[in-house]
Amino acid sequence: MIHLKRCGYHVIHPEGFTVDRPEGSGDYVFLLFRSKMELRVQSQNVFVEPNSFIIFNKNSPYFYRDTEQPLVHDWFHFEMEAADDFFDRLNLPLDTLIKAYDPFYISRKVNEIHWENLQNGTFRHEIIDYTIRCLFMKLSDIRNHLEPHHQISKYYDQFLNLRNEVFSSPSTWYTVEFLADKMKMSRSYFQHIYKQIFGVSVIYDIILNRLGYASYLLKNTSYTISHISGICGYENDVHFMRQFKKFIGLTPSEYRERPDVAELP
Repeated sequence: MIHLKRCGYHVIHPEGFTVDRPEGSGDYVFLLFRSKMELRVQSQNVFVEPNSFIIFNKNSPYFYRDTEQPLVHDWFHFEMEAADDFFDRLNLPLDTLIKAYDPFYISRKVNEIHWENLQNGTFRHEIIDYTIRCLFMKLSDIRNHLEPHHQISKYYDQFLNLRNEVFSSPSTWYTVEFLADKMKMSRSYFQHIYKQIFGVSVIYDIILNRLGYASYLLKNTSYTISHISGICGYENDVHFMRQFKKFIGLTPSEYRERPDVAELP
């Protein structure tokens, strides 16, 4: 099990800050740098751009300080049995500066860890353990999927922002041509990169997002099916009901009336 020692989310030092641990901290340490830093690791000094992370081994010496103010970072200290085997399996090296391709995801997870640590729930330690493992496994997936493919990694931030825009507007129907134009790509190349990054076609992704929102509205509101259809971007109810039945296996009315069926993620 991973045991959290202490945690800091969106910690800000307005006048800067210096950490110097020549003997290491005695814990494993995760750091997400959200402002420019100077870092000494493995006897080398490097200047760190925002949105980079590192996992320090428990006895590794390290030093970092601000190169711009305020200093902003997320961090947590933890203990873990068989940590070397765990990180080897993930191909996630310790004491190595790594680009954070999705810093918002990392910060959300650190925030979850931070708030769970403040609670006194029965399963607090288990929840923190699972959340940290989930974070590290996701970082491994992103790093090992993107870094060997430069043509994918250089587009990751742009595509992530685009996907967030699409997911935030389920009532808008985005065509592949429109999205490809936004990325200044051909239709075929855009579809190829999108599937390489997210593991799903853009059209399938858009449909699942809309139906996921529809499933939430069906379970949590008294809106009519016709109204939900419009909110989720469908031009007519028949198309909505057919697509819902095709992907979910139930009509919207059947889905709403089945208390044993959970919402789509």
